[in-house]
Amino acid sequence: MTATQTYAPQVKIPATYMRGGTSKGVFFRLTDLPEAAQVPGAARDKLFMRVIGSPDAYGAHIDGMGGATSSTSKCVILSKSSQPDHDVDYLYGQVSIDKAFVDWSGNCGNLSTGAGAFALHAGLVDPSRIPQNGMCEVRIWQANIGKTIIAHVPVTNGEVQETGDFELDGVTFPAAEIVLEFMNPSEDGEGSMFPTGNLVDELEVEGVEGITTLKATMISAGIPTVFVNAEDIGYTGTELRETINTDPAALAKFEAIRIAGALRMGLIKDPSEAATRQHTPKIAFVAKPKDYVASSGKEIKANDVDLLVRALSMGKLHHAMMGTAAVAIGTAAAIPGTLVNLAAGGASASGEGRQAVRFGHPSGTLRVGAEARQVNGEWTVTKAIMSRSARILMEGWVRVPGDSF
Repeated sequence: MTATQTYAPQVKIPATYMRGGTSKGVFFRLTDLPEAAQVPGAARDKLFMRVIGSPDAYGAHIDGMGGATSSTSKCVILSKSSQPDHDVDYLYGQVSIDKAFVDWSGNCGNLSTGAGAFALHAGLVDPSRIPQNGMCEVRIWQANIGKTIIAHVPVTNGEVQETGDFELDGVTFPAAEIVLEFMNPSEDGEGSMFPTGNLVDELEVEGVEGITTLKATMISAGIPTVFVNAEDIGYTGTELRETINTDPAALAKFEAIRIAGALRMGLIKDPSEAATRQHTPKIAFVAKPKDYVASSGKEIKANDVDLLVRALSMGKLHHAMMGTAAVAIGTAAAIPGTLVNLAAGGASASGEGRQAVRFGHPSGTLRVGAEARQVNGEWTVTKAIMSRSARILMEGWVRVPGDSF
């Protein structure tokens, strides 16, 4: 540095590093953010990218809080709710690893768990609603998608209980169970749960050798998701991360399917838009139950699950399952005739669908429930339910160069 050069010092911002479900993220109270980042826009995006360490051409996030995976490249903002009968507003940003953008198009179901716990840690819930011992119902307004999430957070001696014996496949250590209810998780409007109006479509896919059309269930519940059959794309449904993520041709195939689905669902108007909408839609493939060994070495038997599901997030196979995709799985499984329902064995004996399924994913199994019904010929889902856990990993301040946002 020469005598005439000056560099902006680092600024420190109150922050909390949390695990929620099988994801991790940096949590902020809105009022703790620098003034320029308290409103949506370039300053907020640049700040979050610098916090995470993106864009990183090395794909390692060495110079930031991110973990160089879609599950660990996340930021969350919480504030007192602007909505009646809600405690907090929760806004989620998925930070791209190697590109300079933050995707605000969807929710993170896993970090929704952390949002419920952080709302209490951060003093954003009316103290009169918090029991000294018991369960606190945190009413969350998910601001990205305009939906309500209810988090049932255990409280001991007036504080969030974080330790416990609840085990979640994909998370190494047990913790306290938090039950999440995703209320009315499908898109609003007539026919919006199934944007094409069909439970199963013939999806035209361009640029993939050997594939021209695929059967697909495209659903907007929890998060827009495109489901295809594993066997139709050359897989068994027992694959682990390394099988897919080390195969560039496989990743290109899944991206082509995702783009085709995004176009049919009306999420993008041109394939080029997909590059700046990596978070949604998700792409997942399903199969009937089979024995397999999870990434932890745990043996999963066919009779342990109703079906197998593998899902990709931000262009890579997820190590477990995204919480929002689990909502889509539970919802689709509850509706007779979808590919997810068929993989799980079809409708129940009553023909009313399934109220819950346990599915196998790369790290183990997960149970998700959904309440779906048909009204005037249209399928609606009142809520989806699953259990996760959350824990503070570190709290204090995160530092970034003052001229980086």
